[in-house]
Amino acid sequence: MTQYFTDETSKGKDFSGEEKQEANYDNCEFIDCSFTGADLSDLNFEDCTFKSCDFSNAKLLNTAFKNVSFNSCKLIGLQFEKCNPFLLAFTFNSCILNYATFYQLKIPGTRFSNCMLLEADFTETDLTGATIEDCNFSGAMFGNTRLENADFRGSVDFSIDPDQNQLSGASFSLESLPGLLQKYGIKVQ
Repeated sequence: MTQYFTDETSKGKDFSGEEKQEANYDNCEFIDCSFTGADLSDLNFEDCTFKSCDFSNAKLLNTAFKNVSFNSCKLIGLQFEKCNPFLLAFTFNSCILNYATFYQLKIPGTRFSNCMLLEADFTETDLTGATIEDCNFSGAMFGNTRLENADFRGSVDFSIDPDQNQLSGASFSLESLPGLLQKYGIKVQ
């Protein structure tokens, strides 16, 4: 039986060890909650906000994130490509997304602000028109990624091959130029 939660706030709750139940969360807020290793498969989150929550290694098989905001959350190792793609939309502000994978997702217009994305995988992801500001992409993978009109200004430590990715209209800071020229062995000083 599916449970429905609307306009509720959960503070400091540990969802890690809870038995999985089908649930829909609409316009709910989660503050300082732990979802570490939790099975969130088939859950539906719509117009929800997560603040200072830990999702490390949570399972996201067919999880629906529709217009969801993550603020200061720990999302280490999440496989977002396993989420339900229907109306998938989220924003990330001051989050740790190390080792997260977005493989082949269509998430144009997504906003990443002040995030750590070490070793994250954006292979074949559609990030058209995304705003990606002040993020660290050390070791992140971009291959056949759509980055048209994406704004990378202020982001650092990325290595994006212009021959292997679609960059038309994308914006970069002058300081990030080495990340685009790395494969050519060009030194920018």
